[in-house]
Amino acid sequence: MIRNTNFDAPAEQINRWRTLALGIGGILSIVILIVALLFPEQREQALRSWLLGFIFWGGIGIGGLGVLILQYLTGGAWGIVIRRVAEAASRTLPIIFVLFLPVMFGITYIYEWTHLPNDPIVQLKQPYLSVQWWIIRAVLYFILWGVMAYLLNRWSAAQDQTNDADTALKLTNDASKFSGPTMVFYVLVVSFAAIDWVMTLDPHWYSTIWGLLFAAGWALSFFCFAVAILAALSDKAPMNRILGSRHFHDIGKLMLALVMVWAYFNFSQFLIIWSGNLPEETKWYLTRWEGTWKVIGILLIFFHFAFPFLVLLNRDLKRKAKWLAIMAIFILVLRLVDMYYLIGPSPRIGMNGQEVDFINSFSWMDIVAPFAVGGIWLWWFFGELLKRPLVPINDPYLEGAIEHGKGH
Repeated sequence: MIRNTNFDAPAEQINRWRTLALGIGGILSIVILIVALLFPEQREQALRSWLLGFIFWGGIGIGGLGVLILQYLTGGAWGIVIRRVAEAASRTLPIIFVLFLPVMFGITYIYEWTHLPNDPIVQLKQPYLSVQWWIIRAVLYFILWGVMAYLLNRWSAAQDQTNDADTALKLTNDASKFSGPTMVFYVLVVSFAAIDWVMTLDPHWYSTIWGLLFAAGWALSFFCFAVAILAALSDKAPMNRILGSRHFHDIGKLMLALVMVWAYFNFSQFLIIWSGNLPEETKWYLTRWEGTWKVIGILLIFFHFAFPFLVLLNRDLKRKAKWLAIMAIFILVLRLVDMYYLIGPSPRIGMNGQEVDFINSFSWMDIVAPFAVGGIWLWWFFGELLKRPLVPINDPYLEGAIEHGKGH
């Protein structure tokens, strides 16, 4: 039954999405570029906003790689139907690196520590906080992620081509064995990347739970994104013959778990810093307890945790693709707000070399840049999604996974 079924993606529909994404992303990227080139006083803000978009959309791609590793490690039925979305996301690493280039070349506009050579705390963090080593580490992160993604995608592609059941099973087992130690390295690389790209925006502040917070957050972002994609394809061939209510129920449970993990890590970070009550640590939270940032922080508590937590407890909602997709998109919006909350209030250096007031520093580019980055990333992602069948056609557990979705 599996071998005689066409599992190719609906090319016409996905190409429409791809064209729309490229149009939006291309036009808005040009707008950001023009602002950065023609208005020097806005260059720092343009790059900060671009960083926001990069961390959000790059996090979905990198989170997809993490979920792909997790799926091979656990072997759950939910992972087989989501695998091709995760693989396509992991193959967006080349465009993620391209989207990272403005951040890399604009490092002196974004990161305050590049302007503080005589700061005693920054000096203690040398040579880690040096432009050269920061760039070298960033390139190394992409190389390591790229190797992980390449090997897992190569084994998956080879499995599609084989007609031998034993070979297909061996390829699945190889990927599973590889994913055990790889998950450890993946979390370590994500942790260091999150420290370099976001935490060092405030060079005086640190958190030992920061890396895990981003690993969980990026995984949540990917699951929400994948639900939106699968729901959009669920009423069209071939996914209307594959996806069942239990598949969405399983993914919804994982979303619920990660919402709780995100809240747990955030609360743990706050509790540790509050109990320590050290000025160099508490300043980060005190800054975010002023002006509009206080409102955003409270909104995140209620709408990034409390509301999704209560809604995702509902079994019936998790089994309905469209309703779960609405919840997933809602969480994705809050994921972007969370990234803005982490990045926006960090110290800034103005044109005169002095620190700029960042309490109410919202810019229209904080909205435009994520759409610009997202349009380009989605254009690449949809192109990758079209390259392979929407399910791993020769996976030995595929038929069982499809039957699992039809259960009650």
